[in-house]
Amino acid sequence: MPSLGRRALAELIGTAALVAIVVGSGIQATELTEDVALQLLANSLATVFGLGMLIALLGPVSGAHFNPAVTLAVWWTGRHGTDGLEPRAVAAYVPAQIVGGTGGAVLANAMFAEPLVRLSTRDRSDGHLWLGEIVATTGLVLLVLGLGRTAQQRLGPVLVASYIGAAYWFTSSTSFANPAVTVARALSDTFAGIAPASVPPFVAAQLLGAGVGVALAVALFGRSAAPLDAVPAAADGPELATARH
Repeated sequence: MPSLGRRALAELIGTAALVAIVVGSGIQATELTEDVALQLLANSLATVFGLGMLIALLGPVSGAHFNPAVTLAVWWTGRHGTDGLEPRAVAAYVPAQIVGGTGGAVLANAMFAEPLVRLSTRDRSDGHLWLGEIVATTGLVLLVLGLGRTAQQRLGPVLVASYIGAAYWFTSSTSFANPAVTVARALSDTFAGIAPASVPPFVAAQLLGAGVGVALAVALFGRSAAPLDAVPAAADGPELATARH
């Protein structure tokens, strides 16, 4: 297994790249068309392709979580086993994901000549959006844990990216489903932004969804822990919670 330092670096780089893809493609889409449906399509396709690549590349190093909700779910379900995620890894992964996500937002802003950091003014405080985040995160965590427990982790790059692409369209929030990415997107007052005041309830909904996903995984697959390298990835929820809102 790679050293903890290398694994944390993979989480930092992967989350940074994921946020840069989500924010950057969102900005690009709005510059190319005023059609909201086309903006969402462009943003979702870029995220699906980019996420699949990141999972395939960095999964063998860290498990390609890129998401504190997934990291906590993997640790919780594997805490009584010998192959689960150790607490010190959680303590390294989560800050790395948050720092990486912040860096990715700054990078995307810079690439499109936006202010490096400008707090978003895009309010996302409606209850139906929180419900969308619960549903999106529940599905993501259930998929990640289920793939590991059914020995189908080789399909992770395709299936996790496909789920995120679908969740762009079937959830009201367009599936942020990721606390680190949610925090990072508050730093970009663009298509992909979320107002800082909207972040806490989004994160709370995501953590609740992660808990539901863990409960469903245990009910469906039992309590055996998934090994670290069986965890395919964790996404960010895509955008258009921006285009829509």
